[in-house]
Amino acid sequence: QSFKLFGFLDVKNVPCARESVLYGSLGALVMGLGHFLATSRVKRSCDVAVGSYICTMLGYWFYCRYNLVQQRIRQRMLKEGMKNRILFEGSYLDPEKKQTGSERSDS
Repeated sequence: QSFKLFGFLDVKNVPCARESVLYGSLGALVMGLGHFLATSRVKRSCDVAVGSYICTMLGYWFYCRYNLVQQRIRQRMLKEGMKNRILFEGSYLDPEKKQTGSERSDS
């Protein structure tokens, strides 16, 4: 079953959402607890935790989405290259086929 965060973000089906929320929570815990241990100020430590949650979550979200887009571009290029390889294999348009001088003059 799906889990909706903030009422609209379906963590199960949206790519990178689960990892972003988990890394953001971990970053908030570490930064908030670290700030509290350093200063013993509760309200300020909570503010630091919320700020670090937002920064960590958005930072990892953009990093993950960028890598996802790059991966999809590489997959699209590979798919197009495989299609062209199948289409042109054995023909005179095949870039891997060695052409001799007599074949060049025929075409």
